[in-house]
Amino acid sequence: MSTSIKDTTRKLLDQQTQSGKHKRRKINDLLARYGIAFGGMSVIVAVVLICFYLLWVVLPIFKPASVELEKDYSWSQQQLLHLEVEEYGEIAFGVGPSGELRFTDIDNNDEIAAFELPQQQNTTAIAQLDLKGMMAVAYADGSIQLFQHDYAISYPNNKRKLTPQVLYPFGEDALSFAQSEVTLLNGKLWEDGLLLAGLTENNQVITKQYYVEQSFLGEGLELDEANSGMIQLGFEPKYLLATQGPDWLYAIGKQGQMSAYRFESGEWALQETKQLTESGVEVTQANFLLGQVSLMIGDSSGVVSQWFQVQQDGDESTLTKIRDFKLADSDITHIVPEVRRKGFIASDSKGQVGVFYTTSERLLEDFSFGQPVQALAINSRSNKLLVVGENNQASTFFVENEHPEISWSSLWNEVFYEGYKEPTFTWQSSASTNDYEPKFSLVPLSFGTLKAAFYAMLFAVPLAIFGAIFTAYFMAPKMRSMVKPTVEIMEALPTVILGFLAGLWLAPIIEETLVGFLLTIILLPVFTVLFGLAWNKAPDVIKHKVPDGWQAALLLPVIVLGTVFAFWVGEPVEAWLFNGDMPRWLDDHGMNYDQRNSLVVGLAMGFAVIPTIFSITEDAIFSVPKHLTNGSLALGASQWQTLTRVVLPTASPGIFSALMIGLGRAVGETMIVLMATGNTPVMDMNIFEGMRTLSANIAVEMPESEVGSSHYRVLFLAAFVLFLFTFAFNTIAEVVRQRLRNKYGSL
Repeated sequence: MSTSIKDTTRKLLDQQTQSGKHKRRKINDLLARYGIAFGGMSVIVAVVLICFYLLWVVLPIFKPASVELEKDYSWSQQQLLHLEVEEYGEIAFGVGPSGELRFTDIDNNDEIAAFELPQQQNTTAIAQLDLKGMMAVAYADGSIQLFQHDYAISYPNNKRKLTPQVLYPFGEDALSFAQSEVTLLNGKLWEDGLLLAGLTENNQVITKQYYVEQSFLGEGLELDEANSGMIQLGFEPKYLLATQGPDWLYAIGKQGQMSAYRFESGEWALQETKQLTESGVEVTQANFLLGQVSLMIGDSSGVVSQWFQVQQDGDESTLTKIRDFKLADSDITHIVPEVRRKGFIASDSKGQVGVFYTTSERLLEDFSFGQPVQALAINSRSNKLLVVGENNQASTFFVENEHPEISWSSLWNEVFYEGYKEPTFTWQSSASTNDYEPKFSLVPLSFGTLKAAFYAMLFAVPLAIFGAIFTAYFMAPKMRSMVKPTVEIMEALPTVILGFLAGLWLAPIIEETLVGFLLTIILLPVFTVLFGLAWNKAPDVIKHKVPDGWQAALLLPVIVLGTVFAFWVGEPVEAWLFNGDMPRWLDDHGMNYDQRNSLVVGLAMGFAVIPTIFSITEDAIFSVPKHLTNGSLALGASQWQTLTRVVLPTASPGIFSALMIGLGRAVGETMIVLMATGNTPVMDMNIFEGMRTLSANIAVEMPESEVGSSHYRVLFLAAFVLFLFTFAFNTIAEVVRQRLRNKYGSL
């Protein structure tokens, strides 16, 4: 009786124990299930948030420009020869025909200050000499007055105050320039020089060049005449446009005729004549764009065309029409360039006003002023526009136009940049001057990314795939246990170390022994195949001395001796075929050779990618069920037939995943391409030239970019493009892998 009670009690305890284990197992299963689900969803959410953040930073560059009316009022000056707005958009400066200079508070239309020129004569022409307020006016007697409008900044009671003033850096006396009235005036002032060009009677153009020197007796400047000249034109010019240097002088007639003169050996030489407009179309406005490289020509058909000098064969250049901007169907009356960018404001005879940008080839915004425009000006920050009509009605507009240089065409299409021979894909985000043209093409960066990945995969895929096949299928287990961890531990090497070694150690070696290195790539496979054939023909007594699966160890001396032989032969071959210096021979025959090139990147980055591809491929092949290979061999198939028709198809999903993961790593690699290439954004598949990748470009330029600028946001766009690349590769890999699994999963 007691025994049965003990048995019953033991069974109850066992049942309770089993029930407790089932409950704990169920709880553990639930925790694992929801924990894994939570982790997976967290990864997805993180990726989505990263994508959202990139888009949030990038989208403002595609926001259209806007021009909003702030205030209408009546302008005090009856007639304007020149109009400017200072940097902060608070004060306007106007020049009248009798030489009156007035400063007006734009916000409340109050006259702040008024000045008269010292000579107190009517002006016949006016010219803006630089972007810092230096002006020149011509009087009826042929003399020229130089003056500068400026704004002194003070902070009374911690509040910024602008005090306008008129300065005379070269003195208040007028310069003696011509013996008769000057009807057109143009010129340029630069650091140590001044050029003035004026049109006098009988279509004569007088030019004078001065040296600008610091006065020894005061804080002012002195002019020392260096050169003077006279050009006789065969037509009546409507516009004179000169560049600093001096370099170019353009005379443009009303009917579109143009004569371009180049300053050479102390005199002006006629370079070319050209017709700028079609028959029946008149030139109604002409001005330089920022930098004095591009001519902006407005005509009677409402079109503004951009022209600049394009280098031809040899040293010759010709003024070439680059692009057109259509505003309306009536005469262009004003073209005002922006002070800090390659944009401009234009108006027509009916009061239509447009905001344009040349590089992106965009009409950013246009609006109707309602009456013909007498004068317009925009401040240097390009956010305050002042328009004065012919009946002296004035309006101020707030301009929101942060990223005009960005458009789909400027990012992904060829663009004809100033100073280039043809449209190109170019990335150049900065330059040594402030008037450069930003070049934000992502094409060379995307090309460089794919180029680096291509050469890395070209080097890594054969070695990794064939090595994994041999290791998993033919190699002895003991040897496999040594080889596989050795290859996988290569992945632990920091890429910065690989890039450092590739750039500072490998690249010079390859440059010095280029022929020997190329012969190594050619001869090693040949020696390996020959050794395999010789081993296959060797007597069985010799072959049986090497255990099955250890034959690969015999290739080590073949590889070492083959490499030594290739480098030994390389020197006489280089002397025989390439005059002893293959890199220089390549340069002489039109194939550029850079020390840090795609070959070096392919080797270094391939070395980093090999462990990933090898490990995944080896695991996929080794995981093929043994009953498949045993069954194939039992039916009489050879090992090679079993490998190609059973093992590889079964392992193909894993092999393809290995390739795509390796490609994804190669596309996103940063430090190797940053240190082992010249980081030149060129588009050339030449293996001896470098490249610049998206990731390397971000690493190089992000620390230098201004937060919120176009450069900053384009770098985020590059990161988003890189994200799309990897996303596309992974998506393709998953689709193909699933199809391969469905096809071969039933084996």
